[in-house]
Amino acid sequence: MSIAFKPLFDKVLVERLAAESKTAGGLIIPDTAKEKPMQGKVIAVGEGARSECGQLIPMTVKVGDTILFGKWAGNEVKINDKDYLIIKESDIMGIFE
Repeated sequence: MSIAFKPLFDKVLVERLAAESKTAGGLIIPDTAKEKPMQGKVIAVGEGARSECGQLIPMTVKVGDTILFGKWAGNEVKINDKDYLIIKESDIMGIFE
């Protein structure tokens, strides 16, 4: 998927993955009771942060990675009528392999 948006510095554009609609026991969870998912797919990444001496620190995550991030991480944005999240790379807890 290509999007005409490039985050700056160490920011990452993320699309949240869909939340589970059933519990392990098979109960259906209504939309009002669902928590926001903490997993997402990386859609776009910035070039990376700069060190104190001005050197570029490259990003660890790349487009297409599935990541885990904090519940309250980032800022929600709407681009082309679709909801995304912009977070700092430091708010990413890990990459699913």
